[in-house]
Amino acid sequence: MNLLQRRPVRSFDLVIVGSGLAGLATALLASPDKQVAIVTKQQLSDGASAWAQGGIAAVLAEGDSFDEHVQDTLTAGTGLCDPDATRFVVENAPAAIAWLRQLGVAFTLEEGTTDQLHLTREGGHSQRRIVHMTDATGAAVQRTLMEQVRGRTNISLFEHHTLVDVITSHKLNPSSTETNRCLGLYVFDEGRGEVVTLGATHTVLATGGAGKVYLYTTNPDTATGDGIAAAWRAGCAVSNLEFIQFHPTCLYHPDARSFLISEAVRGEGGRLVLPDGTRFMAAHDERLELAPRDVVARAIDFEMKKHGLDCVYLDIAHQSPEFLQTHFPTILARCLEFGIDIRRQPIPVVPAAHYTCGGVQTDLHGRTDLAGLYAIGEAACTGLHGANRLASNSLLECMVFARAAVQTMGGEAAPSVTALPIWDDSLVSDPDECVVISHNWEELRRFMWDYVGIVRTNKRLERAANRIALLQAEIEEFYSHFAVTRDLLELRNLVQVADLIVRSAQSRHESRGLHFSRDYPHTEALALPTVLWPGSDARASSKNAPCH
Repeated sequence: MNLLQRRPVRSFDLVIVGSGLAGLATALLASPDKQVAIVTKQQLSDGASAWAQGGIAAVLAEGDSFDEHVQDTLTAGTGLCDPDATRFVVENAPAAIAWLRQLGVAFTLEEGTTDQLHLTREGGHSQRRIVHMTDATGAAVQRTLMEQVRGRTNISLFEHHTLVDVITSHKLNPSSTETNRCLGLYVFDEGRGEVVTLGATHTVLATGGAGKVYLYTTNPDTATGDGIAAAWRAGCAVSNLEFIQFHPTCLYHPDARSFLISEAVRGEGGRLVLPDGTRFMAAHDERLELAPRDVVARAIDFEMKKHGLDCVYLDIAHQSPEFLQTHFPTILARCLEFGIDIRRQPIPVVPAAHYTCGGVQTDLHGRTDLAGLYAIGEAACTGLHGANRLASNSLLECMVFARAAVQTMGGEAAPSVTALPIWDDSLVSDPDECVVISHNWEELRRFMWDYVGIVRTNKRLERAANRIALLQAEIEEFYSHFAVTRDLLELRNLVQVADLIVRSAQSRHESRGLHFSRDYPHTEALALPTVLWPGSDARASSKNAPCH
């Protein structure tokens, strides 16, 4: 397409990439007099937030306290949670729940009451503090926020647009001595097949995690690490990316694509058993099924390998049919679709990649190393999750940091206006064979599962690193010669994030939280985060510094 035929550069006060809870909350909390753009690569509803079943953690019950919620979070994070970030999120939780209720989210109430929230309990929590909407909390919250967003005249939606790269002032003027700044984004418009330039005073990466880097995941297809990879290419530090949370209980069925069985099932008495009905968690942790996710996932992995099993089973059939219908209607209905009646039989389950605990390093305002660029939600490392995320803290983190980021943006002076160039693809051609992309995608996800999964070794990580290096060379050559497509952009980002995960894992010479190494089975007395900086040797630059 001739460059003169392209749409002109569009400019906004705030551009948000991602339409999950982090992105939608940021857009709604922004001042109504600001022009806001939301960029999402599928439809507005296709983020990971809508898949969240369990709920949102908040101290609301008598007998509970901020200190207990903080301590539960620190315990799950095995010493790597930042205390300031943890307390900041926990103390702002009740206000976040109140805001959602004001917007119209109809959380489940105690039976016979008109205003008292029903609180459930999940693994790692010492109290009942999970606010929920039966077993489909994320979908309920997402639905309400989408309705609000669509009603705001100051918010423009760019659906079916994929992030290509962050535009920085130093990329436009490498010789500049001024502070490097994010000026906006290049995004690929899938409908028109062209790259669009979006200028922005402030830019927020709310792109979610990178679960699709693994063969088995509970994440939607959108979870390809786009924001993490783009921030890294723009010069931002990343932290703690070796900590990938594997959800212990993903439904095991050949036709059940990425369907997880909520933590709340174990919170309400679900028992993990072998095919003969024998419970096994007592051999792994005194907290049994309510142990943190990393403990339960490793226990299941151990039992499957020990007994040569394809899966284990989660049994909740001792609860009444009425209880299951009331508390887990989505899980009950979904399992019935596959011929599994959870009222009468146990649920076959396996672990699957679920949550990226590390990400783009930010401070308590959501700011990255690059001026004007923020990261919120699963794409960010705020210091909250440490080496293992406590159940139902993730949706909470999205809202708390969305508000903090918006408040900070409001106090910052707008930068001087800079003319942004349009994307130049005059020297590239259309791809001649896309089989390269599909083949590399499959290879990447399989060896990441085999070599960089629940249990790791130095040899496995080295094998993964060697394959990643080959893939990166192939993909960069492809990227430089052919016009971009969504598949190519996602593969490029996944390979970059895979490289960062492996380099982070190689830097940690201990086992902690979600990172378990057979070569380093001990846990060091001092917990130190892994931080990688672009342009530095990974192992030498893994300095020990807080995430904010």
